[in-house]
Amino acid sequence: MPAPRVEITVAEIDAVVALFYDAVRHHPGLGPVFAAHVADWPAHEEKIARFWRNAILHERSYDGNPLAVHRDAGNVRPGMFEVWLGLFESVLKRNLTAEQAQAWSELAHRIGRGLRAGMVERPEKDGVPILR
Repeated sequence: MPAPRVEITVAEIDAVVALFYDAVRHHPGLGPVFAAHVADWPAHEEKIARFWRNAILHERSYDGNPLAVHRDAGNVRPGMFEVWLGLFESVLKRNLTAEQAQAWSELAHRIGRGLRAGMVERPEKDGVPILR
């Protein structure tokens, strides 16, 4: 198995995910977006913790498609990823070492760029991207 992308424990990943989603629920912009789709917060947090354990620790415990989920949600816009990343970064910085926070933040920003790019459709006629 490859080395972890961040030297971090499963318990630290789980804690960051829980703290992040607590912040999301109270955020005036992101809270309503997530509330429209998440009925069972503990199940959602466990799923996202599996995503991060897969991305960081190479656990292979997550098999979802984040791009499809965000694209199909209907109320997620590319500009929201900067807000999401800012909130996530603040949780990382408050709860991890500087090295852990930096490495995880870099990974989150790479993933965020991919998701944001996937939210843009390129029409065939006029070449102007449609932002969902």
